[in-house]
Amino acid sequence: MGRYGRLARMRQMDPQRDFEQIYRWITQYEFPRDYLHGTSVAFLRDYGVPRISRLLDRTQEFERAGQKRYDDTVLIAYEMVRHGTDSEHGRAAARHLNRIHGRYRIANEDFLYVLATTVVGPKRWIDRFGWRPLCAQETESLALVGRRMGEMMGIAQVPSTYAEFERLHDDYERETFAYDPANRRVAAATLRIMAAWYPAPLRRIAVRASLAVLDEPLLTALGFRPQPAWVRGVVHRALRLRAAYIRLLPARPERFPRGPEPRTYPFGWTLDDLGPHWAQSRPLEPLGDEKAAGAGPAQAGRSDEPREQEPPDEKPPDTAPPRPSPVRAPRKETP
Repeated sequence: MGRYGRLARMRQMDPQRDFEQIYRWITQYEFPRDYLHGTSVAFLRDYGVPRISRLLDRTQEFERAGQKRYDDTVLIAYEMVRHGTDSEHGRAAARHLNRIHGRYRIANEDFLYVLATTVVGPKRWIDRFGWRPLCAQETESLALVGRRMGEMMGIAQVPSTYAEFERLHDDYERETFAYDPANRRVAAATLRIMAAWYPAPLRRIAVRASLAVLDEPLLTALGFRPQPAWVRGVVHRALRLRAAYIRLLPARPERFPRGPEPRTYPFGWTLDDLGPHWAQSRPLEPLGDEKAAGAGPAQAGRSDEPREQEPPDEKPPDTAPPRPSPVRAPRKETP
């Protein structure tokens, strides 16, 4: 397959029917690293909203087990889509995610925003720093996967197109971005996690490079000063040189998908490994369409136990889907 072979195939596909296949090609073959970079920036955007960062700051999850929190959040999308969102595995992942979020009272608009960051963030990163921009079919597939996840999470008024997700994303930020000390604490904890992926002498550079790709409204909300123009210029040029290099490489073979590589789970994971320890003792609830179909406990993991409540001002850990998985599949890489 040539470098642009999958792109040619995707342009002939119908996203309404083939969105999950297109999504897998984006995340496991065409842009595996860039998709993760875009998702990482999406996490940081969540912290620009005080209502979100205050809850994360109170839970102290990023301070106590930051790498696990990061891994669990990144991996949910992979698990929900890996066998199809309507497969039993995908549904089990959604039930587990809902069990975690069910502990908190979370405003629907907050859920919508965090979901929108997982659609808009990767798209904008790939268009800016990927080896090629996303085509229309890829863009709409990201939105349709986001919509399906939102439906499974029970979120109301989920957008159905990328343009609607983008409008929701930008309008929400204009209305809610504001500095709060909790924003900076959670963002700093996340940057420390990212910096720890590099050798000690490079960690300070890694943090500065991460800040150099963030826009000024987000930096202001997080309490960080913009990096000097020369730093931003160097980082942006380096990312574009990387994109030019990747463009020259052969396409990733179908037999070598690039799956997630969470540092927390070097030997694989199960669904119950993901999320806070207390989640495993909470009851599972059926998904919305399972309730409508009258699914019983055996089908949906339903329980009649009452749900615990948190104070109404609390907001969830990143709703970028945590993910479930029986075991990590071995992966191979091409350069």
